[in-house]
Amino acid sequence: MISFILVMAQRVRFSFYNRDGSFKEQRKSNILFIKKAKNIESLPDEPSGVKKPMKNPLFEPISINRMKVKNRINMPAMHLNMCRDFEVTDQMVAFYAERAKGGAGMITVGYATVDEYSGAPLCLGAHRDAFIPGLTRLADVIQSNGARAMVQINHAGRYAHSLMIGNRQPLAPSAIPSRLTRETPREMKAEDIEAVIESFAQAARRVKTAGFDAVEVLSGTGYLISEFLSPLTNQRQDAYGGPLENRMRFGLEIIAAIRNMVGNDFPIVVRMNGNDFMPGGNGREELQKCAIALARVGVDALNINVGWHEARVPQITTAVPRGAFAYLSRGIKQEVNIPVMAGHRVHDTKTAGQLIADGMCDLVSMGRALIADPRMPEKALAGREKKIRHCIACGQGCFDRIQRGKPIECLCNPVAGHELACRMETTNEPKKVMVVGGGAAGMSAALAASECGHRVVLYEKRESLGGQLRLAAAPPGREEFRVLSEDLARQVMDSDVKVVFGRTVDLALVQDESPDAVILATGATPIVPPIAGVNLPHVVQAWDVLSDKVITGSKVIVVGGGAVGVETALFLAEKGTLPADALQFLFVHQAEDPDFLYELATRGTKSVVLVEMISKVGMDIGKTTRWTMIQELDRRGVLTHVKTKVLEITEDGVKVEQDGKEIEISGDTVVLAAGATPHNPLQKELEAKGIACRVAGDAEKIGLAFDAVHTGFATGRSLHQ
Repeated sequence: MISFILVMAQRVRFSFYNRDGSFKEQRKSNILFIKKAKNIESLPDEPSGVKKPMKNPLFEPISINRMKVKNRINMPAMHLNMCRDFEVTDQMVAFYAERAKGGAGMITVGYATVDEYSGAPLCLGAHRDAFIPGLTRLADVIQSNGARAMVQINHAGRYAHSLMIGNRQPLAPSAIPSRLTRETPREMKAEDIEAVIESFAQAARRVKTAGFDAVEVLSGTGYLISEFLSPLTNQRQDAYGGPLENRMRFGLEIIAAIRNMVGNDFPIVVRMNGNDFMPGGNGREELQKCAIALARVGVDALNINVGWHEARVPQITTAVPRGAFAYLSRGIKQEVNIPVMAGHRVHDTKTAGQLIADGMCDLVSMGRALIADPRMPEKALAGREKKIRHCIACGQGCFDRIQRGKPIECLCNPVAGHELACRMETTNEPKKVMVVGGGAAGMSAALAASECGHRVVLYEKRESLGGQLRLAAAPPGREEFRVLSEDLARQVMDSDVKVVFGRTVDLALVQDESPDAVILATGATPIVPPIAGVNLPHVVQAWDVLSDKVITGSKVIVVGGGAVGVETALFLAEKGTLPADALQFLFVHQAEDPDFLYELATRGTKSVVLVEMISKVGMDIGKTTRWTMIQELDRRGVLTHVKTKVLEITEDGVKVEQDGKEIEISGDTVVLAAGATPHNPLQKELEAKGIACRVAGDAEKIGLAFDAVHTGFATGRSLHQ
C-alpha cells in the first residue's frame, strides 16, 4: 500500500507543474493531504529524483570582448527626443536611471551623432568634445545603478532632413531621392567619405573617454552605412560601389578606424539588418555575408535589426507576432562565432528566454518592453512575472510622439518619460475614494490613488474589468490590447483596491457610501447617426460586432471609416480565413499550393465595404499603425469608398452620395461605426447635490486608449494635491 501511494504521489506530482515548468501553488498542500490521509511521516515534501524548473537562460551572464554583462537583456538605442541641442538632459538621466535600477544587463543610448550632417538636435551628440561631460553623466547613472552602458553612433545619410541639420544638403552614397524626406541628397566625394570615417572614429573616442563600456555602430535601418551597402541607394562606380565587396567597404573601414582609435579591449558592437525588406535591396544571404566580414575585422557582437524605415513589412506594430524576426538572428548566429542579439517584438521574458534556449540568439534587445516596465528584469528574476506591465506594441506613446517631435511616453506606463515629475508620494491625509468604471481609465485611476495611500473602492457594472480594451483586442493583429486589459486588472486585484462587480452606481449609492472623492470613468456609448433607416433590424453597432453579440450576413457595409470602422471591417474580413495552425499544417504537408494558402489566409467568407465621408480612412489611427491597417484592408479585399455620404439605409443596403451622384451599395448587414460620445450620467446629479467629482477617460473626452490610461493616472494621483 505504501509503495502504491508513493507511486501515485510521483505520478500526481506532474500535475503540480504549470505548463511553463514552474510549480503550482497547491503542490505542497496536495502532498500534505496524502501524508495525513495515510499517516505517512516519511513521505518527502518534494518527491526525490524530480528536476526543478530550469533557470531562464535570459539571466545567465555573458561576455562581449572583456566586458562582462550580468544577464542577456540589452535595452537598445531608441529615439527619445529628450536631448536639447544634442545635450543630455535631466529628463533623460532620470529615464535611464530607472531602467538601470530595474535589472537590465546592458543599456544602449542614442543614436549619437558623429558630425553636423548626421542627426537633429534632439539626438544625443557625440560629434564634439563639448558633449563629453553630458555623456559621462549618462554613463555614470547607468553604471552606478547596475547596468553596462553603451552608446550607439550613427550617420543618418539621406534620412536626415535639411531643416534638421542646419539647412545643409544631406549626404549619401548616390544622389537618389529619399521617400522618407522627399529630398535629394548630395553624392559623397572621396574626401567626404574619408571625413565621415574619421568622424565615426572620433565619436567612438568620445564615447570611450566619457566612460562608457562599449560602442555600437548602426549599420542598418536605411541610414548611411546601409545606404552604401544597398544597391538601391548605392550606384557608385568607384571602389565603394558595384559588387557586394565594394559596397561593404565603407562600413568595414569605419570599424577598422574605430578599432584603431579605441584599442583591442574596448567592445565594438554593430547593429545591422538581418533583412532590409526592401525589394531589390539587401536580403538575408547578402547580410549574412556582411556579418561574416564584420566578425573577421574585429567586431565583438552583432545586434540584428530588421527593415528600413521605408519598408512595407510591419516591424514594430502589435500585428507582428512576438519573436517573429528571430529567424534572422539565428541565420547570422550560425555563421559567426561572436554573440548575436535578436530584437523587435521580444516583449516578455518568457519569449526572450526561449529564443536563447532554442539557439536563436545569445542576447535579446528589449526596448519598448523596458519603457513599459523598467523593472521587468527584476520582477522576472524574482518570480514575479504577474507583476509585469507588458508593452503591447501600439506605438501611441513612443513612435507616434517621436514623429511629432515630442519626447516619448507610454500607453501602458504613464510614468515613462516623466520619472522626475511623477514620483509617487504617500498622502498624509488618506481619503475614501469611489471610482466608477472598470475600464482603462478607471483601473488606472484606482491604482494611482491607491499607490498614494488612499482607500479606494472600484465599482464595475459588469462581472469583469477591461471595458473597451476588450473591443480594441478583437480585430486581427490587435490582440495585445487584451494583454493590457489583463495586466491592469491583475494589478488592481493584487492591490489594496476593493473591487465591486455587477453594481451600477447611482446617486443613492454614492450618498450611502459618502466618499471623500469620486472619480467617474464611465466610458462612452456609440453614436447613432441621424440617418433614415438606422432602426431597421439588419442595422447593428460596431461595438456589438466586435464583441460577437450579433451575427452579420455575407455582404456587410460598415458606415464610418475612423479607427473603429477600420478595425470592424478587418474583423469581419477575417471571418472564414484559415487560422495559423491550419495553414502551417497544410503548408508543411504540401497539401495545397502556397498561392492558394495565401488566399485562404487573407480572403474570408464575407464581402465587406467601408464607407467614409472624408477623403481618407483611419485618420484617428496613430501614424505608426495606420499604414499597416490600410495595407491590410487592401490585402483582405475590403472595398473602401471615401468622400461618400450615406443618405439612407434601406432593406437592401445603403443609398449614398458620391461625386454629386446618388448610388446604391447592396448589403444584407449595415454596421454603424460613427464614433462615440461620453457616457457620464452621474456628474450633473452629483454636482447638483454638492458632491465633488472628477472625470477621467472617455467619460470626459473621447480619445485613444493612451488618453484613457494617462488621464486616469493623473486623476487618481491628483487627489492629494
